[in-house]
Parts: sequence; C-alpha cells; structure tokens
Amino acid sequence: MNTLATLAPRRFRPGFWTAVFVVLFLAFCAVTVIRFSKGLGAVTHLSDQFPWGLWIGFDLLCGVGLAAGAFTLTAVVHLFNLKRFEPIVRPTILTGFLGYAFVIVALLLDLGQPWRIWHAIVYWNPHSVMFEVAWCVMLYTTVLAVEFSPAVFERFGFHAPARIIHRLITPLVIIGVILSTLHQSSLGSLYLIVPSKLHPLWYSPMLPLHFYISAIGAGIGMVILESYLSGRAFHRHLEMDLLEPLARGMVVALGIYGLMRLQAIRRNHAFGSILDFGYEGQMFLLEFTLGVILPVILMSFRRLRTNPNWLVGGAFLAVLGFVMNRLNVSITGMEAASGTRYLPSGMEIIVSLGLVATGMAVFAFAVRNFSIFPDGPVTDDHRSEEGA
Repeated sequence: MNTLATLAPRRFRPGFWTAVFVVLFLAFCAVTVIRFSKGLGAVTHLSDQFPWGLWIGFDLLCGVGLAAGAFTLTAVVHLFNLKRFEPIVRPTILTGFLGYAFVIVALLLDLGQPWRIWHAIVYWNPHSVMFEVAWCVMLYTTVLAVEFSPAVFERFGFHAPARIIHRLITPLVIIGVILSTLHQSSLGSLYLIVPSKLHPLWYSPMLPLHFYISAIGAGIGMVILESYLSGRAFHRHLEMDLLEPLARGMVVALGIYGLMRLQAIRRNHAFGSILDFGYEGQMFLLEFTLGVILPVILMSFRRLRTNPNWLVGGAFLAVLGFVMNRLNVSITGMEAASGTRYLPSGMEIIVSLGLVATGMAVFAFAVRNFSIFPDGPVTDDHRSEEGA
C-alpha cells in the first residue's frame, strides 16, 4: 500500500453547519474557562438544594444511554453471529465511543473538584454505586477505543495490530456487554437511595432494570437515527434491510419497558398523579407517549417500518422519549422534594450543545479519514458522485 497516498489530506469545503459547529465549540471553550476560573456558581443554576442539573441529566444519563447501541449491535454481530449487520457496526462503535468520551468531559465540568476524578482508581469504595459506575465507564470507554482501533491501524497501514484486535474481538465484546449491563443499570441505582425525594411516577425498586431496558430500546433508535443523519451528510443510502429488523427489536425493548413502567406506577399508587394532570403528570404523559406508545405503535406495522420516513420518525420519537425520561428522573421528579424549580442557565445549555456539536464534527472527521463504512473514507469527490 502507498503510505503517502493513504495519508494524503482529504479535500474539505466548510459550509453552514461547519460554521455553526465552530461557533458552538468556541462558546463551549469560553464557558469552560469561566467554569474553571470562577466555579460552578458562575455558569450554572445549581444549588445545595438542587446539585444535579442538565450536565448530569442530559450529558451523563443520556450520553451513556444513547451509546447503548454499541454493545447491543456488537453483541448481535459477534456473539449471535448475525454478520449481516456488520456494515453498521463501526459507525455505531464510533458513536458509542464519542458518547462516552464526552460524558467524561461533562463529568469533569460538573464535578466540584474535577482534579480528583482519578481518586476512584486509587481509593476504592466497592460499596458505592458511583464507584462502580466510574470504573465501568472508564473500562468500557477503553473497550470501545480498542474495538475502534482497527480503523485507525488500517488508516496508517499497521495491519498486524489490526489483525490481532480482530482475533480478540469476541472476548472484547463479551467484556463490553458485561460492563455496559453493569453501569447502564447502576445509573438507575443512583436514584434508589432517594425514594422519598423522587416522584412516584419515576421511582421504583426496579429502576436499574428500567434504565437498562430503556437504554437498549433508545440505543437501537440511535443507531437508526445515526444511519439516517450520516446518510444525509455523506449522501449514502439508508440500509433499510438492516435497520428494519432493528426497529422490530426496538419495539420489543420499548414494549417490555413500557409494561414495567406501568406496573411500577400501579404499585406506587401514582395513577392519580396522571389523572390530576399536574406538572409531573403532564411531563410523564408527554414522555411516555412520545417515547413508548407512538414508537411501539408505528414500528409494529411492517408497512411503516419499511418506509424510511416512518422508520426514522419512530426512531427519533424513541430517542426523544428516552431523553425526556432521563431529564424527568434527574430534574422533574426531584423538583417537588427540593422545594425549588430548576431551569438550566444559558451557559449550561451552551456546554451541552457544544459537546453534541463537537461529537458530530469528530464523527464527520472520522468518516472522511478512516474506513468507518464498508466502502472506505468519504471524500468530497465521492460525495459528489453519489449525489449526482
């Protein structure tokens, strides 16, 4: 292989979205400087009464949950030997890795003393759920990096280490599935210690299982959504033969999750909160309708699943409902007990948008420079040919 040709720069023409991403990234950097120079109080609306806000509810809980498509799809391909889904494994792993990487960045911003984040490595507290989550996130981010590394090795012509990783992929996937199962559920365990503070519409002793099952459903939805967005950005066709079966799996996961939620609400005698149509009841209805009822109904019909517009629409609703659920658990369900009404500051929102924009920009860079899709890196010339 001609190494010089391999390392030749890709032609890239910046456009409108590039400018948007640059503005968001610069704003994110500015807020980061203020946060580390003046503290959390200067950039957030957090308080002693409400210490966890958008950076936990969205950046952490949603970032980790929406990356669940990585362990789900790698398990489907490498453990259940369904090789037909292999073409979408690499972009899914990349999405998962970026999700976890930016969760770590968000944690550094949210921690009161971020320079002590390494303490979990040295000072063990095996009885703490946060300790378990910290270790699982660190280890699974490492696993995702290793799973993605063959694309980097191939890009620079190092085929021997790429072959070694390919031989080790099955045990890596098994480790990844175990780690993901542990910390996806443990994020729900964080809220088991506040039964008197979390609203009964969201509290349940089964909360760890709720978090795990919902992450699988939303993770599949994110795979479909990521395939659609990358197809739009790089003028690729939508792999309907691969995504339609995934939509069926999403229906099963969301259906099980929805039944478990209703059972938990019945046990908590909380249906009255829905019928009262108060603030929490309205937020629950919106979350449950968008994230469970509509996707399950829409994706249950083959005629709709096989239509790209309906397929993407159903996946988008599943992801949107998932995000609302995590925000409801971390914010809406905790407000009444705290006695405060939390609204994120503009700078908190800028940080979250900046992380999302940076993740999308890094994904685009990877697609242009590495073999993320089966036909190799996407160049501007290739995009023009496909769009013609």
